[in-house]
Amino acid sequence: MLNDDLLKIEKPARYMGGEMGGVYKERPEIRFALAFPDVYEVGMSHLGLQILYGILNDVPWLSAERTYAPWPDREEQLRSEKALLTTLESGTPLGQADIVGFTLQYELSYTNILNMLELAGIPLLASERDASWPLVIAGGPCAGNPEPLADFFDAFLLGDGEEASLEIAETVRRWKRSGSGDKAELLAELSEIDGMYVPSFFDVSHEENGQVAAIAPLKPGYERIKRRILASLDDAPYPTTPVIPFLKTVHDRVSLEIARGCTRGCRFCQAGYIYRPVRERSPRRILELVEATLRKTGYDEISLLSLSTGDYSCIAPLLKELMVRYAEQRIAVSLPSLRVGSLTQELVDEIKKVRKTGFTLAPEAGSERLRLVINKGITEEALLQSAAEIYRAGWRLIKLYFMIGLPTETMDDVLGIADLARKVKQQGKLSGHGGEVNVAVSSFVPKPHTPFQWEPQISYEEILTKQEFLRTELKKRKLNFKWQDAPQSVMEGVFARGDRRLGRVLLEAHRLGCRFDGWGEHFSFSRWQSAFRSCGIDPRFYLRRRDTTEILPWDHLECGVSKEFLLREYASSDADNAVYTPDCRTGACTGCGVCDFDQVKMRLIPSEATGLDTDETRETQVPTEAPPARIRIRFSKTGPMRFLSHLEMITLFTRAVGRGRVPIRYSQGFHPHPKFSFATALSVGVESWAEYLDMEMAGPWSAEEVKDALNRVLPAGVEILESTEIPLNSPSLSVIMEGVRYRVTLPPGLDLDLPARVASFLALESSPCHREKKGKSQDFDLRRELQDIKAVDGTLEMVTGRGKPLEFAAAITGLSPEELAGAHIEKLDVIFKDLSS
Repeated sequence: MLNDDLLKIEKPARYMGGEMGGVYKERPEIRFALAFPDVYEVGMSHLGLQILYGILNDVPWLSAERTYAPWPDREEQLRSEKALLTTLESGTPLGQADIVGFTLQYELSYTNILNMLELAGIPLLASERDASWPLVIAGGPCAGNPEPLADFFDAFLLGDGEEASLEIAETVRRWKRSGSGDKAELLAELSEIDGMYVPSFFDVSHEENGQVAAIAPLKPGYERIKRRILASLDDAPYPTTPVIPFLKTVHDRVSLEIARGCTRGCRFCQAGYIYRPVRERSPRRILELVEATLRKTGYDEISLLSLSTGDYSCIAPLLKELMVRYAEQRIAVSLPSLRVGSLTQELVDEIKKVRKTGFTLAPEAGSERLRLVINKGITEEALLQSAAEIYRAGWRLIKLYFMIGLPTETMDDVLGIADLARKVKQQGKLSGHGGEVNVAVSSFVPKPHTPFQWEPQISYEEILTKQEFLRTELKKRKLNFKWQDAPQSVMEGVFARGDRRLGRVLLEAHRLGCRFDGWGEHFSFSRWQSAFRSCGIDPRFYLRRRDTTEILPWDHLECGVSKEFLLREYASSDADNAVYTPDCRTGACTGCGVCDFDQVKMRLIPSEATGLDTDETRETQVPTEAPPARIRIRFSKTGPMRFLSHLEMITLFTRAVGRGRVPIRYSQGFHPHPKFSFATALSVGVESWAEYLDMEMAGPWSAEEVKDALNRVLPAGVEILESTEIPLNSPSLSVIMEGVRYRVTLPPGLDLDLPARVASFLALESSPCHREKKGKSQDFDLRRELQDIKAVDGTLEMVTGRGKPLEFAAAITGLSPEELAGAHIEKLDVIFKDLSS
């Protein structure tokens, strides 16, 4: 149940639920809580969670529900109220779910996992949870080495989850129906699912120096776990009715995975090894999914996702077809992961037709020598050519992504970052337009299942030295610099290649208050250092070089790429004799070991078999404007919708006109926006039956058609009550507003003579009000702004000019805002000036 306590915290919409696309089931047989260990805005941008949500909820007996890490203000509220962390859909405490499944995207989210379990009242250690507790599992890229989390989880899924997630749910359902109540039996059944790793079925011992001595299987026939691989992306289910958040998220757009896997073979890149082989989705299927998703979401941007989108076999004809279909609707297309060398003039020309969605290029290293060592097969010439094409097409900003601390790196390589960035900026000047460059630099973190898993990570001190050197050199060249904090890089490196002994450290760090470690403002290096000291573990042990004969903590977990191949690639990265390994997409098989060449194999779409209309005379329809019209609507905002802020309401209506296919006019410029004009910004928590919005139309729709279309796609709690066409030259809503009628129902139990208080206030000559907001001061007279008021049975009904109803209630009653926190405020009507005369 939602209550007014949400008004006391930042962004109540994080915890509301009730979004469009959400699924609520009354009494499911199995409740599967999908838990994301970061804040709502980050989790809602994660495509994998949306895919699993859609797949699981397609099963009638199964309910997938979401939960996210509460921000510190909400955590404090839950703890003070002794309330449990619940799912958004049904408000079910996590401890009452059948399965709680976490996604492991980032090592610095591990303390959030422990915090979420604690807030749910679930014992943290798997050994302390019997069959009465939910099955706690996890998956995602960090499951490639989940050993630091082994003490806390019942099982992990290695690899793709589309098929395995259903098998997990079916196994739990079957076990639950059996009435066995034996958790060991359930874990044994789960271990039979391909890709499922049950850590309690392995005993890990250590040498005195801390290295792993042995990984001993405890279940016969269960010695190694192989990654689950989805054979065909084209046949996989995909959500076309995703959950649409009320607030802006990190990636606020239609995200569509056009390919999975990458075989470029960058030796530092874990994703390039654990997501092999390459499996492409056909253009025809992509277009079907895009169309269906746009209709259900109202987004105005399509993001084509892949580890290297430019390598998709049919990228040029696909992009052209998307532009032909959607440019007129002002729907833009972004390619967030373009590899230098795959960017062509044709792609640039298509992308810019609606909106310039931004360009990030990733040279990774500052010299040709070091790029050969890491197998990043791009040249400086190719990079500068790509930059020139981007600037000539009208872009003003390019973001360059580099790493420091790569194997064999020298200070000359670091200096090369600044020199290369300067050369890129020069391409902007040569284009005649000018251009800026943002240089983002992270620290190299060796990851499991890569050729560099044996390499050391540079120390905290060396990171700082190289960052300071770069800061100076980039400043000389007038280039912008963004870096990753050194302590966070160190902690990421520790847990990326960590072992089971780190479970003790995680427990202690959580006890000390570590939360949201991936967020700079919340990360506390001193707390982590204290946790390591308390546990008698030196974090530098995990940053060291590993011998190639050493048993690694993840050696019993197979990502598909053989260890022999990783060793060959490691040898090919020698500083003096580095050898480039070509992409097997375009050359011979490199023998990485992932393919069985039957079901598991590379699946590419031949460029000549796109299934698209290749008629070159078909041109992108440039957006055109119909004769404009102006519609004024009045709408209500009630129930849980009262927790939405003004900006969130703008987002809601922007999505609604897209879902309803309402032909709205857009602003001009770099980033076109719908032409909306709201009357006022309603305070969060106020219910209203009199919100007004003017919109400029680009099509011949009647006011009634607009009303019907929007009401079909708006969430419960927001309803269009009236819709009227008005002259284009009508004055704006803010100009013609004269007053607003509110009703304030005071909290129960107040002993007030309300009519007497009203009379005393009306007798005042003035009632000054001072307000501070974002460093700005406002002063006005509440008495002069009060146009009418009456008091009836614990309520104040008033007509005001400027000022918030709670400010008037406080001035009239003499109570503080805190004492009035339980008041219920309703906006009843807006009084407009009579312009007929």
